[in-house]
Amino acid sequence: MRYERTQRNKKKKRIRWSGVFFLLFLLIGALAVYSYFQYRAGVSDSAKTAEQNKQEYEFNGKRDRNGATNILLLGSDARGKEKSRADTIMIASYNPDKGTYKLTSIMRDTYISIPGYGDNKINAAFALGGPELLRQTIKENFDIDLQYYAIVDFEGFVRVVDEAFPDGVEVNVEKRMSENIGVTLEPGLQKLDGKHLLGYVRFRHDAVGDFGRVERQQSVIKEVGKQFASFQTLPKLPKLVGVVMPFVNTNMDTGDILFMGKGFLSKDNCNIDTMRIPVEGSYENQRVEGAGAILAINLEENRQALQEFLAK
Repeated sequence: MRYERTQRNKKKKRIRWSGVFFLLFLLIGALAVYSYFQYRAGVSDSAKTAEQNKQEYEFNGKRDRNGATNILLLGSDARGKEKSRADTIMIASYNPDKGTYKLTSIMRDTYISIPGYGDNKINAAFALGGPELLRQTIKENFDIDLQYYAIVDFEGFVRVVDEAFPDGVEVNVEKRMSENIGVTLEPGLQKLDGKHLLGYVRFRHDAVGDFGRVERQQSVIKEVGKQFASFQTLPKLPKLVGVVMPFVNTNMDTGDILFMGKGFLSKDNCNIDTMRIPVEGSYENQRVEGAGAILAINLEENRQALQEFLAK
Protein backbone atom coordinates (compact mmCIF):
# COMPACT_ATOMS: atom_id res chain seq x y z
CA MET A 1 0.00 0.00 0.00
CA ARG A 2 2.76 2.41 0.92
CA TYR A 3 4.51 1.65 -2.38
CA GLU A 4 1.31 2.33 -4.33
CA ARG A 5 0.75 5.64 -2.51
CA THR A 6 4.35 6.65 -3.25
CA GLN A 7 3.91 5.85 -6.94
CA ARG A 8 0.64 7.79 -7.08
CA ASN A 9 2.29 10.82 -5.43
CA LYS A 10 5.17 10.70 -7.90
CA LYS A 11 2.72 10.53 -10.78
CA LYS A 12 0.78 13.53 -9.42
CA LYS A 13 4.01 15.52 -9.09
CA ARG A 14 4.94 14.69 -12.69
CA ILE A 15 1.52 15.84 -13.84
CA ARG A 16 1.81 19.08 -11.84
CA TRP A 17 5.27 19.84 -13.24
CA SER A 18 4.08 19.05 -16.76
CA GLY A 19 1.31 21.56 -16.28
CA VAL A 20 3.73 24.21 -15.01
CA PHE A 21 6.07 23.71 -17.98
CA PHE A 22 3.14 23.85 -20.38
CA LEU A 23 1.92 27.13 -18.86
CA LEU A 24 5.43 28.58 -19.05
CA PHE A 25 5.66 27.54 -22.69
CA LEU A 26 2.35 29.23 -23.45
CA LEU A 27 3.43 32.37 -21.58
CA ILE A 28 6.74 32.61 -23.42
CA GLY A 29 4.99 32.00 -26.73
CA ALA A 30 2.40 34.68 -25.98
CA LEU A 31 5.13 37.18 -25.04
CA ALA A 32 7.02 36.40 -28.24
CA VAL A 33 3.90 36.92 -30.36
CA TYR A 34 3.02 40.12 -28.47
CA SER A 35 6.55 41.48 -28.91
CA TYR A 36 6.58 40.67 -32.62
CA PHE A 37 3.27 42.37 -33.35
CA GLN A 38 4.19 45.38 -31.22
CA TYR A 39 7.48 45.67 -33.11
CA ARG A 40 5.72 45.40 -36.49
CA ALA A 41 3.18 48.02 -35.40
CA GLY A 42 6.04 50.40 -34.57
CA VAL A 43 7.73 49.75 -37.91
CA SER A 44 4.45 50.33 -39.74
CA ASP A 45 3.96 53.67 -37.96
CA SER A 46 7.38 54.96 -39.08
CA ALA A 47 7.90 53.28 -42.46
CA LYS A 48 5.83 55.84 -44.37
CA THR A 49 8.09 58.76 -43.44
CA ALA A 50 11.50 57.09 -42.98
CA GLU A 51 14.25 56.95 -45.59
CA GLN A 52 13.79 53.57 -47.31
CA ASN A 53 16.99 53.40 -49.37
CA LYS A 54 19.58 53.13 -46.63
CA GLN A 55 23.19 53.01 -47.72
CA GLU A 56 24.95 49.79 -46.80
CA TYR A 57 28.28 50.22 -45.01
CA GLU A 58 31.19 47.92 -44.40
CA PHE A 59 32.04 47.67 -40.71
CA ASN A 60 34.76 45.35 -39.43
CA GLY A 61 34.15 45.79 -35.73
CA LYS A 62 34.81 43.38 -32.89
CA ARG A 63 33.98 42.98 -29.21
CA ASP A 64 35.87 45.04 -26.66
CA ARG A 65 38.66 43.22 -24.77
CA ASN A 66 36.93 44.06 -21.46
CA GLY A 67 33.84 42.09 -22.46
CA ALA A 68 31.75 45.15 -23.28
CA THR A 69 29.68 45.79 -26.39
CA ASN A 70 30.72 49.18 -27.80
CA ILE A 71 28.45 50.87 -30.32
CA LEU A 72 29.43 53.81 -32.49
CA LEU A 73 26.43 56.15 -32.36
CA LEU A 74 26.24 58.80 -35.06
CA GLY A 75 23.63 61.53 -35.43
CA SER A 76 23.09 63.14 -38.81
CA ASP A 77 20.40 65.16 -40.55
CA ALA A 78 22.00 64.84 -43.97
CA ARG A 79 19.08 62.76 -45.29
CA GLY A 80 21.27 60.32 -47.17
CA LYS A 81 23.88 62.71 -48.56
CA GLU A 82 26.98 60.57 -49.09
CA LYS A 83 29.61 63.13 -48.08
CA SER A 84 27.98 64.40 -44.90
CA ARG A 85 30.02 64.78 -41.73
CA ALA A 86 28.74 63.25 -38.52
CA ASP A 87 26.88 65.87 -36.50
CA THR A 88 27.09 63.84 -33.28
CA ILE A 89 29.68 61.17 -32.38
CA MET A 90 29.19 58.94 -29.34
CA ILE A 91 30.34 55.57 -28.02
CA ALA A 92 27.62 53.64 -26.18
CA SER A 93 29.07 50.84 -24.06
CA TYR A 94 27.14 47.99 -22.44
CA ASN A 95 28.88 45.44 -20.20
CA PRO A 96 26.50 42.54 -19.43
CA ASP A 97 28.82 41.04 -16.81
CA LYS A 98 29.02 44.26 -14.79
CA GLY A 99 25.55 45.50 -15.73
CA THR A 100 26.95 48.92 -16.68
CA TYR A 101 25.83 51.39 -19.33
CA LYS A 102 28.23 54.14 -20.40
CA LEU A 103 28.15 56.95 -22.92
CA THR A 104 31.15 58.84 -24.29
CA SER A 105 30.75 61.93 -26.47
CA ILE A 106 33.62 62.78 -28.81
CA MET A 107 33.67 66.44 -29.79
CA ARG A 108 33.38 66.64 -33.56
CA ASP A 109 36.17 69.25 -33.84
CA THR A 110 38.69 66.95 -32.11
CA TYR A 111 41.81 67.10 -34.32
CA ILE A 112 43.44 63.69 -34.76
CA SER A 113 45.02 61.43 -37.37
CA ILE A 114 42.64 59.76 -39.83
CA PRO A 115 44.17 56.58 -41.33
CA GLY A 116 45.19 57.23 -44.93
CA TYR A 117 44.18 60.91 -44.86
CA GLY A 118 46.43 62.66 -42.34
CA ASP A 119 45.30 65.02 -39.57
CA ASN A 120 41.78 66.38 -39.61
CA LYS A 121 38.68 66.84 -37.47
CA ILE A 122 37.34 63.48 -36.34
CA ASN A 123 33.94 64.05 -37.94
CA ALA A 124 35.65 64.26 -41.36
CA ALA A 125 36.36 60.52 -41.12
CA PHE A 126 32.68 59.73 -41.68
CA ALA A 127 32.55 61.85 -44.83
CA LEU A 128 35.78 60.30 -46.14
CA GLY A 129 35.04 56.65 -45.44
CA GLY A 130 31.78 56.13 -43.59
CA PRO A 131 31.48 54.45 -40.18
CA GLU A 132 34.27 51.97 -40.96
CA LEU A 133 36.90 54.72 -41.36
CA LEU A 134 35.58 56.39 -38.22
CA ARG A 135 35.91 53.05 -36.40
CA GLN A 136 39.52 52.74 -37.62
CA THR A 137 40.22 56.32 -36.53
CA ILE A 138 38.96 55.69 -33.00
CA LYS A 139 40.86 52.41 -32.80
CA GLU A 140 44.14 53.96 -34.00
CA ASN A 141 43.96 57.00 -31.74
CA PHE A 142 42.25 55.68 -28.60
CA ASP A 143 42.76 51.89 -28.89
CA ILE A 144 39.04 51.19 -28.38
CA ASP A 145 37.26 48.42 -30.30
CA LEU A 146 33.76 49.08 -31.64
CA GLN A 147 31.52 46.15 -32.48
CA TYR A 148 28.50 47.91 -33.99
CA TYR A 149 27.48 51.20 -35.53
CA ALA A 150 24.14 53.01 -35.61
CA ILE A 151 23.47 56.13 -37.68
CA VAL A 152 20.34 57.77 -36.31
CA ASP A 153 18.22 60.07 -38.44
CA PHE A 154 17.07 62.95 -36.24
CA GLU A 155 13.45 62.28 -37.22
CA GLY A 156 13.76 58.91 -35.48
CA PHE A 157 14.67 60.71 -32.25
CA VAL A 158 11.54 62.83 -32.54
CA ARG A 159 9.28 59.85 -33.23
CA VAL A 160 10.52 57.65 -30.39
CA VAL A 161 10.29 60.50 -27.85
CA ASP A 162 6.72 61.26 -28.88
CA GLU A 163 5.77 57.56 -28.77
CA ALA A 164 7.36 56.91 -25.37
CA PHE A 165 6.40 60.21 -23.71
CA PRO A 166 3.11 61.58 -25.10
CA ASP A 167 3.18 64.32 -22.45
CA GLY A 168 6.79 65.27 -23.23
CA VAL A 169 10.11 65.00 -21.41
CA GLU A 170 10.71 67.36 -18.49
CA VAL A 171 13.72 69.62 -19.10
CA ASN A 172 14.97 72.80 -17.46
CA VAL A 173 15.80 75.00 -20.45
CA GLU A 174 18.58 77.28 -19.23
CA LYS A 175 18.21 80.10 -21.78
CA ARG A 176 16.25 81.22 -24.82
CA MET A 177 17.19 79.11 -27.84
CA SER A 178 16.14 79.50 -31.45
CA GLU A 179 19.04 79.89 -33.87
CA ASN A 180 19.28 77.06 -36.44
CA ILE A 181 17.19 74.55 -34.47
CA GLY A 182 13.80 75.00 -36.19
CA VAL A 183 11.94 75.87 -32.98
CA THR A 184 11.99 78.57 -30.30
CA LEU A 185 12.56 77.58 -26.69
CA GLU A 186 11.96 79.87 -23.73
CA PRO A 187 13.87 79.39 -20.45
CA GLY A 188 12.36 77.45 -17.56
CA LEU A 189 11.27 74.00 -16.42
CA GLN A 190 8.91 72.51 -19.00
CA LYS A 191 7.91 69.36 -20.85
CA LEU A 192 9.21 69.17 -24.42
CA ASP A 193 7.85 67.03 -27.23
CA GLY A 194 10.21 65.29 -29.63
CA LYS A 195 10.65 68.22 -32.02
CA HIS A 196 11.42 70.73 -29.28
CA LEU A 197 13.63 68.29 -27.39
CA LEU A 198 15.65 67.74 -30.58
CA GLY A 199 16.06 71.50 -30.91
CA TYR A 200 17.27 71.67 -27.32
CA VAL A 201 19.99 69.04 -27.76
CA ARG A 202 21.13 70.53 -31.09
CA PHE A 203 21.48 74.15 -30.00
CA ARG A 204 25.09 75.39 -29.97
CA HIS A 205 24.99 79.06 -30.91
CA ASP A 206 26.12 80.60 -27.65
CA ALA A 207 29.36 81.28 -25.79
CA VAL A 208 30.06 77.62 -24.94
CA GLY A 209 29.14 76.35 -28.43
CA ASP A 210 29.59 72.64 -29.00
CA PHE A 211 30.62 71.99 -25.38
CA GLY A 212 27.20 73.09 -24.18
CA ARG A 213 25.48 71.00 -26.82
CA VAL A 214 27.37 67.84 -25.79
CA GLU A 215 26.50 68.49 -22.15
CA ARG A 216 22.81 68.87 -23.03
CA GLN A 217 22.83 65.73 -25.16
CA GLN A 218 24.25 63.63 -22.34
CA SER A 219 21.93 65.19 -19.78
CA VAL A 220 18.85 64.48 -21.91
CA ILE A 221 19.89 60.88 -22.62
CA LYS A 222 20.36 60.25 -18.88
CA GLU A 223 17.03 61.88 -18.05
CA VAL A 224 15.19 59.95 -20.77
CA GLY A 225 16.77 56.76 -19.43
CA LYS A 226 15.47 57.50 -15.93
CA GLN A 227 12.00 58.35 -17.21
CA PHE A 228 11.89 55.19 -19.31
CA ALA A 229 12.39 53.16 -16.14
CA SER A 230 10.07 55.21 -13.94
CA PHE A 231 7.24 54.96 -16.47
CA GLN A 232 7.67 51.17 -16.62
CA THR A 233 8.31 51.26 -20.36
CA LEU A 234 9.37 47.61 -20.66
CA PRO A 235 6.05 46.48 -22.21
CA LYS A 236 6.41 49.30 -24.78
CA LEU A 237 9.97 48.35 -25.72
CA PRO A 238 9.21 46.21 -28.81
CA LYS A 239 7.03 48.94 -30.32
CA LEU A 240 9.55 51.66 -29.47
CA VAL A 241 12.29 49.70 -31.23
CA GLY A 242 9.95 49.24 -34.18
CA VAL A 243 9.23 52.97 -34.29
CA VAL A 244 12.90 53.98 -34.36
CA MET A 245 14.37 51.20 -36.55
CA PRO A 246 13.21 52.62 -39.92
CA PHE A 247 15.18 55.77 -39.03
CA VAL A 248 18.36 53.91 -38.01
CA ASN A 249 21.07 52.56 -40.30
CA THR A 250 22.83 49.88 -38.25
CA ASN A 251 24.54 46.51 -38.39
CA MET A 252 22.88 45.44 -35.13
CA ASP A 253 20.19 42.78 -35.04
CA THR A 254 16.81 43.76 -33.62
CA GLY A 255 17.20 40.98 -31.04
CA ASP A 256 20.44 42.51 -29.75
CA ILE A 257 18.78 45.91 -29.39
CA LEU A 258 15.83 44.42 -27.50
CA PHE A 259 18.18 42.43 -25.25
CA MET A 260 20.21 45.48 -24.24
CA GLY A 261 17.13 47.66 -23.86
CA LYS A 262 15.38 45.03 -21.72
CA GLY A 263 18.48 44.74 -19.52
CA PHE A 264 18.52 48.49 -18.95
CA LEU A 265 14.81 48.85 -18.23
CA SER A 266 14.81 45.80 -15.92
CA LYS A 267 17.45 47.25 -13.60
CA ASP A 268 16.39 48.74 -10.28
CA ASN A 269 18.83 51.61 -10.71
CA CYS A 270 19.12 52.64 -14.35
CA ASN A 271 22.26 54.77 -14.42
CA ILE A 272 24.19 55.88 -17.48
CA ASP A 273 27.75 57.01 -16.76
CA THR A 274 29.02 59.70 -19.12
CA MET A 275 32.27 61.31 -20.17
CA ARG A 276 33.51 63.68 -22.86
CA ILE A 277 36.51 63.62 -25.18
CA PRO A 278 38.57 65.76 -24.89
CA VAL A 279 38.63 65.71 -21.08
CA GLU A 280 38.94 68.98 -19.19
CA GLY A 281 42.39 70.60 -19.35
CA SER A 282 43.64 68.35 -22.16
CA TYR A 283 43.06 70.54 -25.22
CA GLU A 284 43.60 73.95 -26.81
CA ASN A 285 41.39 75.89 -29.20
CA GLN A 286 43.34 76.51 -32.39
CA ARG A 287 42.80 77.30 -36.05
CA VAL A 288 44.27 75.21 -38.84
CA GLU A 289 44.31 76.17 -42.49
CA GLY A 290 41.81 74.05 -44.40
CA ALA A 291 40.12 72.77 -41.24
CA GLY A 292 39.15 75.99 -39.46
CA ALA A 293 38.58 75.98 -35.69
CA ILE A 294 39.83 72.77 -34.10
CA LEU A 295 40.46 71.20 -30.70
CA ALA A 296 44.15 70.27 -30.44
CA ILE A 297 44.21 67.53 -27.82
CA ASN A 298 46.74 65.76 -25.65
CA LEU A 299 46.16 62.38 -27.28
CA GLU A 300 47.87 60.22 -24.65
CA GLU A 301 45.94 61.83 -21.79
CA ASN A 302 42.62 61.37 -23.55
CA ARG A 303 43.39 57.80 -24.66
CA GLN A 304 44.19 56.82 -21.09
CA ALA A 305 41.12 58.58 -19.68
CA LEU A 306 38.78 56.85 -22.15
CA GLN A 307 40.26 53.41 -21.59
CA GLU A 308 40.02 53.77 -17.82
CA PHE A 309 36.43 55.00 -18.04
CA LEU A 310 35.29 52.07 -20.17
CA ALA A 311 37.22 49.49 -18.14
CA LYS A 312 35.58 50.33 -14.80
